[in-house]
Amino acid sequence: MDEQNWAALSAIAQPLLFWYDRGARILPWRSNPTPYYVWVSEIMLQQTRVEAVKPYFDRFVREIPDIGALCAVDDAALMKLWQGLGYYNRARNLKKAGQIILECHGGSFPQDYDAIRALPGIGDYTAGAIASIAFGQAVSAVDGNVLRVFARLLGSGVDVTRPAVKRQFAAQIQRFIPRRRPGDFNQALMELGATLCLPNGQPRCGECPLMRLCRAYALGIADTLPVKPPKKPRRREELTVFVLRDGQRRIALRPRPDTGLLAGTWEYPNVPGRLTRAQAARQLRQWGLPAAQLRALAPAKHVFTHVQWHMCGYEVSFADVIPAPTGWIWCGADEIRDRYAIASAFRSFTDTLDPGAP
Repeated sequence: MDEQNWAALSAIAQPLLFWYDRGARILPWRSNPTPYYVWVSEIMLQQTRVEAVKPYFDRFVREIPDIGALCAVDDAALMKLWQGLGYYNRARNLKKAGQIILECHGGSFPQDYDAIRALPGIGDYTAGAIASIAFGQAVSAVDGNVLRVFARLLGSGVDVTRPAVKRQFAAQIQRFIPRRRPGDFNQALMELGATLCLPNGQPRCGECPLMRLCRAYALGIADTLPVKPPKKPRRREELTVFVLRDGQRRIALRPRPDTGLLAGTWEYPNVPGRLTRAQAARQLRQWGLPAAQLRALAPAKHVFTHVQWHMCGYEVSFADVIPAPTGWIWCGADEIRDRYAIASAFRSFTDTLDPGAP
């Protein structure tokens, strides 16, 4: 990458921070950037938009205000607090990291970058964000927003998804970080990418504080950068979901596996494939459940990063109270809403539950 182009960006800190000071978004974790708050917010912000995160963050730190409370929280309660954010492994890693902090660091968040980076669920970007924002250390924090900003500033057509490119960007950006305001500098870059230097060919160049330093703007190619390889098409999976009710109008739930997609959450019983009514009735018998009337539910779709679920469903009502198959539970609709974490992938089926059910 052209060293001369990087050198031309050595003056970005002053206009960037001036712009940030004038109009940075007010966010709950910015007003009180404790290591715990910065950490929780950064984990939530992985794969999730800022506006979506804000109410979850407020609720989370209200219920789990510190590392001690995080280590003590029941796993089911943790998953319920995380419900709706997706990527549930993030929540499990939060608790694992909290336990390491408690056992190995006396309950105080480590300040050393390498010690932060070693915690479960924390990568280079998150470690840099915590170290710079919470501890004032001059280390870079390079996420997708920052990569996009610098690809445009440089007018560079390199593939920013390559790990080697990301490492090179991080090393070069390290040179520009002002020692007095490293956290604000990193947040200003993230803010610029999130609010002005937008993805998908939609930059708002006329409002950008770095417009005069931007080669992509000068060349008229900002909307073509950064360069990324085409995404692989998502795998399509079909599922048949069962909303089963017993004689007390309780609903059947079963736990998802401990690893893999949506691990640690609960789900309505389901099987691969799109079953006909006759096939669905046969499936009930295979689960050891009695015959019952089946009512078809509206189809639903949910899109994950690498897979799409296309779901059909049946509501099944049994006349009697019957034992749940091994590992399953029967619970009331209110319990599902208040206690059990069911992924938003099943939201359309949760919405079929009677508000007044037990």
